[in-house]
Amino acid sequence: MLNIVDNKKKHKKKKKKIKKKTEGQKPQAVANETPVAEVADQQPAVRAQKRKVSEVPEGAQASKSGADTVDSKSGKGADQSASNTEAAPTFKSLGLADILVEACEAVKWTAPTPIQAESIPPALQGRDIIGVAETGSGKTGAFVLPVLNALLQTPTRLFCLVLAPTRELAFQIAETFEALGTIIDLKCTTVVGGVDSMAQSIALAKKPHVVVATPGRLVDHLENTKGFHLRSCKYLILDEADRMLSMDFEEEINQILEIIPRSRTTFLFSATMTTKVAKLQRAAMRNPVKVQVNSKYQTVKTLIQRYLFIPEKFKDCYLVYILNEFAGTLHCQRRVF
Repeated sequence: MLNIVDNKKKHKKKKKKIKKKTEGQKPQAVANETPVAEVADQQPAVRAQKRKVSEVPEGAQASKSGADTVDSKSGKGADQSASNTEAAPTFKSLGLADILVEACEAVKWTAPTPIQAESIPPALQGRDIIGVAETGSGKTGAFVLPVLNALLQTPTRLFCLVLAPTRELAFQIAETFEALGTIIDLKCTTVVGGVDSMAQSIALAKKPHVVVATPGRLVDHLENTKGFHLRSCKYLILDEADRMLSMDFEEEINQILEIIPRSRTTFLFSATMTTKVAKLQRAAMRNPVKVQVNSKYQTVKTLIQRYLFIPEKFKDCYLVYILNEFAGTLHCQRRVF
């Protein structure tokens, strides 16, 4: 009997221990969950946070939440700027040799002008070019750079002949050749009227790479200077062709075209496309590429043009004064009527 009673007591004690364990475990399980009272207490805080977010200015929200949008916009802007930079040509992108790009930087040519950007790529491919552009638009650089680029590939004496209507323009062209060609040791000779013919003959006997000439004096040297010829000439350039033809150089030009080799590249640049220029084009060029920047005769906005009314008896005095004032000015043409 005692054993039975003891067993019952032990059984009851076990039940009490199990109850105590389960009662001790229930608060632990509930402790992992958020009490309803605490949830109710947290709801006002959440609402307050929502109010704070709604109170933030729209610009600030855009700066935070719109970070990806700004990046995407900036990405688009970068793409647009990249496309713009691609659209804006450089001397390097035109296909010129690196050494000529350096030469352009040395003379402070930062970017090609429209006539240069349009005419240099086909010129580098060996095509004949007709360039129609206003005075001061950079026509000289449009033919000087392709000639120098070709000369780098095939160095040859008497490689290029440039014809200009006036002495002043011939000297300007020669200055551009020398400025850009110094880096490659270019030799250039100017052959114009009003200068000692014997000194020019000596310079031609040295066989320079480029000859810049007026048509009349060049024909005189072709007829009278011993040993001077154009058989090795690869490039013929007619600058200011409309002015040359208007100054009655048509006969001299025809004589030069008969002497110069037919297997050449020809560049013709003019401010206007007259009937005489069109006739010269048909006679001197083969399947040319026409590059036209302007549609009518005009001068660029950066040029300064002035005129002065003076009494005829004081003309010489005023002329001396004006020449002294503009002494040393580059690319300045003076006319006195």
